[in-house]
Amino acid sequence: MDFVFVDTSAWYALANERDVNHSLARQFLDENRRLVTTNFIIDETITLILIRVGHRQALSVGEQLWEGQLASIVRVTRDDEQVAWQLFKQYDDKTFSFTDCTSFAVMSRLKLRHAFTFDADFAQTGQFIQMP
Repeated sequence: MDFVFVDTSAWYALANERDVNHSLARQFLDENRRLVTTNFIIDETITLILIRVGHRQALSVGEQLWEGQLASIVRVTRDDEQVAWQLFKQYDDKTFSFTDCTSFAVMSRLKLRHAFTFDADFAQTGQFIQMP
């Protein structure tokens, strides 16, 4: 399988042992090593973990992500941001966040089809396959 894009919902499930998807996320991570995420997703993940779990866990996950221990990091480019803004405007019937749209733009640029996520937004685009 090609690289799999990892979304915030998956990182959060991995970081929070009380999350309903924690075991499934842990199993998926153990079975898949070709993972990619973006700097925007790392920002969103650290913030979500900080708010819901606490600073210590946010720091731990943040360090692992920034050091590339869990996935390769792809930076969102200015072109990605412009594509994301167009997608954000286009999908006025959805609740896709701007970060979601940057993820869609990066995935399209890198020709990635699979997203490790518990967020149905990726499948709703009709372009990406939600995993697990």
